[in-house]
Amino acid sequence: MQIARLVFAALALLFVQAVTALAQGEPVPSRCLAIAQALPEVTYANFTPAQATVEGEVKITYAGHSTYIIETPAGVRIATDFSGVYGGDPLPRVVTMNKAHRTHYSDMPDPGIEYVLRGWNPEGGPAKHAVVIDDVYIRNVPTDIRDWGGNLERDGNSIFIFEVAGLCIGHLGHLHTRLSDAQYGTIGRLDVLMVPIDGGMTLSLPTMSEIANRLHSSVVLPMHRHSTPIGEFTGMMGDEFAVEFRDSRSLDVSLRNLPSRPTIIVLQGV
Repeated sequence: MQIARLVFAALALLFVQAVTALAQGEPVPSRCLAIAQALPEVTYANFTPAQATVEGEVKITYAGHSTYIIETPAGVRIATDFSGVYGGDPLPRVVTMNKAHRTHYSDMPDPGIEYVLRGWNPEGGPAKHAVVIDDVYIRNVPTDIRDWGGNLERDGNSIFIFEVAGLCIGHLGHLHTRLSDAQYGTIGRLDVLMVPIDGGMTLSLPTMSEIANRLHSSVVLPMHRHSTPIGEFTGMMGDEFAVEFRDSRSLDVSLRNLPSRPTIIVLQGV
């Protein structure tokens, strides 16, 4: 009962903040984050409030490596960890990048791309993104990264979060470090999680599965696999997660069709 009151209060506050933000021409506040902040002591299991009745499906397509294409109900096309090798045809309106190595960013993105969101700040310090583009709100949570010599570089990677059609979709990028409690809190609830499972260039499989378990998303989409057997990752996730292999590169997801049991979905090409 107390949790229900906290969630209801968070949603009521979010509604007021959203109306105020729209009136002032500011970005809409994060619904995923507001709910997470109402429950600061818990592990972030998927929780979709009854009030979230946004219509529409989001199409997610595996393009290659760490690039997924996200297409919103309003037609916004987004490519994650965009290097130009995957997901460039047709040209996305929005790209996110991380600078782990050249397969995750481009120094010369096509000038036709309207929004280029880098997961690091070229001028130093953490990157800060909070942008509304038609029906999607995009924000980031900075994380540290390691260079080829193993040295830690502050704020070199970002976890990008896409809030659209009532869904919270997260892309871990080229994650090199464990997440702190504060970072989990800033991420909030994720319905769909895109997770690298190479087991070496990012984090080890045990650590990555620990993170994916704690985020506990309804849908887990592996990426950045290289030669890692899928079974190694799915086995570490445990019996609580179902596993589905699809014969398509694309997945249509909405609040209404999220699986009742957390599910690892392996799209064609992964």
